[in-house]
Amino acid sequence: MESFSFSLISFFLLTLTTLSLSPLSRAQLSQNYYSSICPNVESLVRSAVSLKVQQSVAAGPGTLRLFFHDCFVRGCDASVLLSSPTGDDENHSGADLTLSPDAVDTINKAKAAIDGDPQCANKVSCADILALAARDVVSLTGGPYYQVELGRLDGKISTRANVKHSLPGPGFNLDQLNALFSANGLTQTDMVALSGAHTIGVSHCDKFIRRIYTFKEQTPYNPPMNLTFLRQMRQKCPLNYSKSTYAMLDAISPSKFDNGYYQSLQMQMGLLASDQVLFADRRSRETVNWFATNNTVFEEAFVVAVTKLGRIGVKNGTDGEIRRICTAIN
Repeated sequence: MESFSFSLISFFLLTLTTLSLSPLSRAQLSQNYYSSICPNVESLVRSAVSLKVQQSVAAGPGTLRLFFHDCFVRGCDASVLLSSPTGDDENHSGADLTLSPDAVDTINKAKAAIDGDPQCANKVSCADILALAARDVVSLTGGPYYQVELGRLDGKISTRANVKHSLPGPGFNLDQLNALFSANGLTQTDMVALSGAHTIGVSHCDKFIRRIYTFKEQTPYNPPMNLTFLRQMRQKCPLNYSKSTYAMLDAISPSKFDNGYYQSLQMQMGLLASDQVLFADRRSRETVNWFATNNTVFEEAFVVAVTKLGRIGVKNGTDGEIRRICTAIN
């Protein structure tokens, strides 16, 4: 494992912060947006999230994944929560098919808590609730507590077609990952930092079965895997695996938001090809080593990246609304 001087780390973090703070995007959102509208919004959301995380192990990682999927498809507008009676919505397409119902319930519970306060009723967007809930999941599982920029409106459109080509696949290589994240205004360092959210994540067998077995049709790219870990995953997911079977994405500390995910990659224990490629490809390996060595560096980079993520495609004016029910437009 490589070591780095404090001065280099400081420069790295300063560069991250300087490059990420766009005056235009910051003008649209504000950390104190609800200070006079609903001053208790953050405590109301945190209480609801805390209770749900205690009740369901899927709620935490599911909520964080929900926020990422929302922002990468039509922007951070809670369109991922919309449900169509015909099934033509985001959560009936592609990777969104496996979004956690407990995560959606987390947001609904937080919305109910907010609307139960007369001062706040129908004044807080579901998009902002989701952004706050994602932050609370991170901090409640041992990660950093950071200030969230607020003031988003909820989107009015959600279709299955919107999801296609909008989300990274489990077999993506570095070029594919960088292209997708760059299209959303995020750098390679942002991408590696956001991938660290997998430290509390899980994946079902179908997403990595071709990585642990040999088929006639091979995956285009399959980075090396630790042999002992490979055998463990084959025991976890035999060829006749159950659709409900899953494995943890962080082999070191799967229930804690920390840099164990990057240490797993160093040991060639990345479950998804799109995870292990971050260490296998020399262009991103240095960043993985950096985060694996210093948890503080990872946390600081994650906060910068998730803040930039929360600025993608923010709706305003007639493009958005504040939904009365998070799963349906007004």
